Amino acid sequence: MQQIVSSGDRLMLYENYQIQDDLISPWRAMAKSFQSSLSGMNWGLAESWKAKLSAGMELFSRFEITHTRPEFGINSVTVGNREVTVTTETVLDLPFGKLLRFAKDIDTRQPRVLVLAPLSGHFATLLTGTIKTLLRDHEVFVTDWANARDVPLEHGKFGMDDYVTYIIRFLEEIGPKAHLVAVCQPCVQALAAVAVMSEDHHPATPLSMTLMAGPIDPRQSPTAVNKFALEKPIEWFQGMLISQVPERFAGAGRRVYPGFVQLNAFIAMNMQRHQAAHRRLYDHLAAGEIVEANKIKHFYDEYFAVLDLTEEFFLETVERIFQKAELATGNLTYLGRKIDPRSIRKTGLLTVEGGRDDICALGQTAAAHDLCGSLRPHLRRHHLQANVGHYGVFSGKRWDKEIYPVLRNFILSVE
Repeated sequence: MQQIVSSGDRLMLYENYQIQDDLISPWRAMAKSFQSSLSGMNWGLAESWKAKLSAGMELFSRFEITHTRPEFGINSVTVGNREVTVTTETVLDLPFGKLLRFAKDIDTRQPRVLVLAPLSGHFATLLTGTIKTLLRDHEVFVTDWANARDVPLEHGKFGMDDYVTYIIRFLEEIGPKAHLVAVCQPCVQALAAVAVMSEDHHPATPLSMTLMAGPIDPRQSPTAVNKFALEKPIEWFQGMLISQVPERFAGAGRRVYPGFVQLNAFIAMNMQRHQAAHRRLYDHLAAGEIVEANKIKHFYDEYFAVLDLTEEFFLETVERIFQKAELATGNLTYLGRKIDPRSIRKTGLLTVEGGRDDICALGQTAAAHDLCGSLRPHLRRHHLQANVGHYGVFSGKRWDKEIYPVLRNFILSVE
């Protein structure tokens, strides 16, 4: 494969980022220290000016990308009419990801659901709201993907086939009659895994799969994300976006698509929205509106926590899912084996799309119904949620009040 830039340049991409972050870090610390001392200072400033200065210092101190997974922070959930304790358990620990279970202090059996978190630059904690809602009526498991820069080279590579293998392995660990909920990017791998398991009559084949805002057929109503993937050859993505993990990390030498690059791309897509959010945050902080400020801070604490993807997984995703649309065109393989969605005959299919989704547009997820041609009508359903964007499909008020009831009832219908 042609190299657009030298390996030294790729290495410097990550090194330059780390150097810049190291240089800014003391200034962030100074801003935090100055903010904490403001209350005891008497410069003859009005309290309103102190509040504005404090708000400015806090905004500067928050100018930081983190690379470790935040806590889910789900300690309890309402089940029926009572609040029950929730503890997070590691069920299976593999090099590139863990299977986590949110154990509840109840005796009643509930449907078991495996949530497939996207491997696209953020940690699984981005789905905390999704999981907390599901926990009301389900026993919930989630794929907790590792930050590739923390995985030593001795553990080898991790590509699309490995992702599918992990799904199958996790479902085996959960056991028969589970349900699969895939959010965004892993919808393709979810459908592939269920097709393989169905064809093999695997006992752990899930009873249902819910595909939410995922690129089953990215050729339908292409978005800016889809068009960008088609504008450049795969060699460009490898040469310009792949870097090498610096020596200071456990995965030193591993080639990755850095999470900070993906975050910058996400922000650039909606720059005005993020600028407006931070202006609101400043105003709330200056006005002492703590509750409103904390809502914005909580979102960006999660949004600015990023993970790196392995080179092979990122490049295969771009080429096989977005450029070649291998699943939609019938050319997707798993370990050299052709994927046939028509093998799925007993696993119920629910697809969910957002009417204002600018990442995975209308028709891209619903395309799964045409591919799964062997499914009888009572085992399939499509839900279009008007007036929600990409994140609104699996988080926020409409997810909680309108989309989740559809998902819950669909799972019950195939139990």
